[in-house]
Amino acid sequence: MQISEVRIKLMNDPHERLLAFCSITFDVSFVIRDLKIIQGAKGAFVAMPSRKLMDRCPKCHTKNHLRASFCNQCGVRLDENRADKDDAGRARLYADIAHPINSDCRELIQEEVLKAYEEERVSAQQDGYVCRYDDFGEEDYARLGPYEEDYDDTPQVQTARSESASIRKNGQVFRIDAAEEKSEAQRPHHSAADQPAADKVTSNKNEAGPQGDSFGSGIV
Repeated sequence: MQISEVRIKLMNDPHERLLAFCSITFDVSFVIRDLKIIQGAKGAFVAMPSRKLMDRCPKCHTKNHLRASFCNQCGVRLDENRADKDDAGRARLYADIAHPINSDCRELIQEEVLKAYEEERVSAQQDGYVCRYDDFGEEDYARLGPYEEDYDDTPQVQTARSESASIRKNGQVFRIDAAEEKSEAQRPHHSAADQPAADKVTSNKNEAGPQGDSFGSGIV
């Protein structure tokens, strides 16, 4: 049995340990997908496709991941260290879906995959590069539902004064008003000119009429 093809999907984040996904084809007749190329302490290695290991809650029998602290169904507290340990003392949290059963096959797969990975990195630097990995549209954006077809999240015409924008959703238009300008926001609601003039107090001496008849007259 020979590896007839290896396809690589590079990851964009250089700070992550996951370097790429890959698929391998045996004898142009059998494909295994979702192998991972991971950066380890001693260099890159190939991890087989796997699934999370689970067990059942002793109270409600619901399945939970082995690292779950509480049951997802009834909320009872679970032992976080209940997973089995490997020879190195690490918890076994995942099980390989497909994997080689001898060292020769494992070394063959790892050698071919890492070789294809380095070639893919070089090809990715060239113009017109196209990834050949089959992700079945997993990176595409989903289509909107029938009630979201007229949704438009791009701002429409903005006015110079209020900088307001509007969006259309479900056949309705919603306006978003920006904050007021600084000069208008700090302006008081009423200016001094808008206030009514206060009544002026005049001296009784300047008013016409007999002296001594007004209130307070005669007080020195």
